[in-house]
Order: sequence, then structure tokens, then C-alpha cells
Amino acid sequence: MNSIVHEFVNDITNNAPTGNKLSVINYIQSKYNLARDGKVYHNKFFAVRFSFSQKGAFPNTVLALARLQKYDNIPFFSVLVRGNGPNLIYLSNSTFLSKISHSSQNLTMTNIRGSFNGSDIIKSYDGLNNSPENFDILFGIHQGMEWEDNLLRLVDASSSIVPVSLKFIPTEVQKKNLYASVKRALDFISSPDYQSLLYDLNDRCRKCEKEISIVSGIDNTNIRGRLIESMISSSDRSRDRIKEFINSTPPVIPEFSTRDELGDYTRTFESASTYTDIKTKLLYRSSAPKAYNIDKFLERMSEDNSVFLFYFIGIDNDGKTSTALCSVFHDQLIDASAIQPHWAGRATRGVVQFKGNTVNDILSQKSFTNKIDAEKARRFLEFLLIK
Repeated sequence: MNSIVHEFVNDITNNAPTGNKLSVINYIQSKYNLARDGKVYHNKFFAVRFSFSQKGAFPNTVLALARLQKYDNIPFFSVLVRGNGPNLIYLSNSTFLSKISHSSQNLTMTNIRGSFNGSDIIKSYDGLNNSPENFDILFGIHQGMEWEDNLLRLVDASSSIVPVSLKFIPTEVQKKNLYASVKRALDFISSPDYQSLLYDLNDRCRKCEKEISIVSGIDNTNIRGRLIESMISSSDRSRDRIKEFINSTPPVIPEFSTRDELGDYTRTFESASTYTDIKTKLLYRSSAPKAYNIDKFLERMSEDNSVFLFYFIGIDNDGKTSTALCSVFHDQLIDASAIQPHWAGRATRGVVQFKGNTVNDILSQKSFTNKIDAEKARRFLEFLLIK
């Protein structure tokens, strides 16, 4: 989050009036030039909904989920003006909602209905209080997610019907293939096919290097990532069409479909069927990107010839890129893998998120080399299976 958002948060907790919601709104709206959209006040840096409670409790209805979707790509705050104490502020993007309380009976992945209460805002997330000192870390976590991931979780949490997604339960043959995926990864990274895939991806990245630099200025993490994924994974003709949009004046964001599979780029070799997830990282910003859905990962690795990799693209302050093609079983990635059950349906294993600066560390290596500890990788698979 930038300095303007930090200043706003500090004003809410330390400088804004207290005890009167209208006074707080007037103070904040004038200082930060906020536009009004129904009950939401916003600028290009953040959005906020103000509520009032005389006794300090927060049962109030905050906002409709469909309205939140409009602002979920920037920090969305809920401010509680209290009659008996200082103002409270919570980060209220979709990642930090436990459920949808009102009119959610018909909430589905294609029918966004219902509203959330103040009590539905998660006040402690993975041991981090939802409070100003943790907002940077928490929003970094949120940026690693996609709207669809959180919507799936909220649909499951808010309904009494059978869960949308279920755990993958492998057969004995699939389980054998799953554990064999570690050896397949070891064999692949030492083969000429790995070098061929790396050259292919680097060549695709080189063909749109200028456009990657332009797109890196887009604040919306998901749109930025999907544009770069699309340019790299597309055919030459489709890539040129996307580049035309980006190089137009003013630049235009083309329409593209949402993917829901493991890996953005697939390529079949004689030695393996490879699935490569393309991850973009702004090296000058902290973030905790979502890695993969655990059940989809386990199901794909249960095939008899599958290999899963990450193609990391780092972008520095000057728009210059660095890349690395990394096995999912690379030691650093396993060590940095955190399980996030909050982000998936209640009957699934959740997702893996990469914590810390691991991706930056990988991209900073002048000559990256995959390192796979077979026993550690096997234990990791066992751990995922029992989740």
C-alpha cells in the first residue's frame, strides 16, 4: 500500500473526529478527494465504508458482495465510528470475509448475492490482527488471490448445500503416480527437455518484453498477471493482438477469459507432459502470491507423466525482467509453502501460498539451479494428502 493509504489509515485512528460518523466522513472525504458510490467512498488508491455504533459493537450490515467486487483490487476498508471510543478500521477485501450473512441463500459462483456484516470481517488472519500495523502484509496476501478463489470459499461458507468443491481422493494407482512425480521432476530438470522448455519460455518473454514493462505499471495484480500470462502462453498471432491493445494510445486492457486450471502453459515432450504456471513478481513490492490449489495439484501429479513447474518473471523498478524456471519441488519453494485453508471451499484442502521473499531470492540468482531433496518432497506430498 502506498503512502496515501498509510496516511489515510493514520488519520482514521489518530486525527479524524470521533463519535460522529458524518464528521468523520466530511473530514476524510475533503482531505482525500473521495468520490461517492452509494455507501462507498473511494479514490484510485483505496475505498472505504463508514459505519456507526453507539456502544462499539459491529453487527451492522457493511456492503453488498457485488458492490465489494468493484473495489476488491484496491485496499477496501471498513471504518467503525464508535460513540464510546476511538474509531476502528479493518481491511475488508474479500480475502478477509468469513461468510455472507444477508440474502445469501441464492449466492452461487454465477449469481453474486448477499451482504456482509461487520461481524463477518475476519479480525485475526493467520495469527495477524486485522489492524493497521499488519495492513501491508495482509493486503499483500490478498493481492496473491483471485476474486474467484474467494467467491468459491464464500459460496461454500454461506450456504447449507453440498460444497461446490470436494477433496481429491486418489486411487492406489494414482497415489503411486503421485509419489513418482518427484522422480519425474528430478529426471526432467536434468534433461535436454528442461533446457528446451526454458529457451521456449524465455523466447516468448523476449517477444513481449516492452509490453511486459508497460503492463507492470497496472496496479491490479490479477489483471497485470493475466495479461503477461496471456502474452507468453499465446500463439504469435494472439500475442501480437494483445500487444496492439497495450501499445495503443491510451493503452487498452483486452478482454481475456479466466483460467481455472493448473498451469498456464502446457507442452508435451517424449519424457513428460509439462504444466507451467507463469508468475509475475514486481521485485520492488512485497507480496505473498498464491501458488496452486492443492487438490488440483495432487490430481494432476497423479497422472503418470506429469511435471509441474513455475516460470517466474521478475520486473524491477526500470521495467527490466529476470526469469527462472523452477520445479514445484525445488527446496526453497517447499520451505516457503504455507497452507491457506481460508481460501478454498470447506470440503477442500485449500491452497498453497509462497511466503516471504522466496521468489525474489530465486530471481536474484545469476545462474538459477533447481535443487530437489527427494525425501523432503515426498514428505511434503504426504503432508498435502492428509490435509
